[in-house]
Amino acid sequence: MSANQSFIKTATHQTPKDGNTCCGDGFYIKETSDYFLCAIADGLGSGEHAKIASDAVIQTAKQNHNLELDDLMMLCNDVTKGTRGAAVALLKFDKRSRHFSYTNVGNIRFYLYAPDGNLTYPLPVKGFLSGRKQKIQVQTFPYEPNSQFLIHTDGLDLKEVRAFFSSRMNIEQLSAQLKAKLSSHKDDVTFILGELPTN
Repeated sequence: MSANQSFIKTATHQTPKDGNTCCGDGFYIKETSDYFLCAIADGLGSGEHAKIASDAVIQTAKQNHNLELDDLMMLCNDVTKGTRGAAVALLKFDKRSRHFSYTNVGNIRFYLYAPDGNLTYPLPVKGFLSGRKQKIQVQTFPYEPNSQFLIHTDGLDLKEVRAFFSSRMNIEQLSAQLKAKLSSHKDDVTFILGELPTN
């Protein structure tokens, strides 16, 4: 990657459910000069069997990050066969076209907050990946420089999304604010905050 290439800043957090030693969520982030990919998987339930499902998805994303999102999601579906299953979301920013694409199956939330206050929130698709035939829907939206985003599993319950972002704090401060909300861990929790470059 060239020295003047702008990076997307991220802050991540992951915590297992209270009483568990391993987290059933997984995530993967890959950035190149052309694109930024984020994959997040929430294995059904919690503990070791949930981790097996999410690990299969994340390994697939690592090995195939250059694919179009619909093809990558189909591969992720294939590898969950024989596992407990997983909710999965894939997010890809195309730096050249200044558009991002998003696809998900299951209860994972994504928000993009633009500097002008516009909030983009693709509705989650019900279900989960388990190897069964899925209809994959990829949505594409334009994005503005300096926008911030949040993607998280359902262990985090964020009520006032617009108010959360409208403070225009940096992502480290936003991350600290989210962690403060997680006083008890009744489920695995994973969140990824990001800030797009100014140019």
